[in-house]
Amino acid sequence: MMKRHSLAAAVIAAGIPAMVVAMPVAADANSVSTPVTVEITGGGLSISAPTTSVDLGSQAATVSGSTINGLLGTVQVLDARGAPAGSGWIATAISTALTPLSGPTIGAALIGYTVGTITQVGTAAYTADNPPNLTGVSPVVTATAITGDNSATWDPTINVTVPGGTVPGTYSGNITHSVS
Repeated sequence: MMKRHSLAAAVIAAGIPAMVVAMPVAADANSVSTPVTVEITGGGLSISAPTTSVDLGSQAATVSGSTINGLLGTVQVLDARGAPAGSGWIATAISTALTPLSGPTIGAALIGYTVGTITQVGTAAYTADNPPNLTGVSPVVTATAITGDNSATWDPTINVTVPGGTVPGTYSGNITHSVS
């Protein structure tokens, strides 16, 4: 036995580093760890636009015709579907003819749509399609290369070409937006 103490004393005296073995610490009996999860579910695809009457402007009647340009108001697409990478959507618009109380109408072929600046949230590539007329369902904004949730907001300018000789009066109609 003497040799063991002698050897240990010699190692300590020589300054040789001793190996320290870490022992596992016992769990604290006063704490508990609970695993948790959350689930994020996909939402929908929706579009919003002004629902009250918008005055696009006025102009004196002319023999040669003219154009009235006015802002429609904020249009927004919300895409909370959590769409897989590469998917997309198309926002469209169509217009009725603009009709006065009596007399000829201003047809949808004379109503154009300019998107303007698109404010975006999320990852997607947005294209302003700017249809020259709204006679049929026309793409106005196309989103491609989507990853996850996203949104696009714009305030389009509506361009109404008023033919020469149009009767003075108030003309009204509807512009309808959709998204798919």
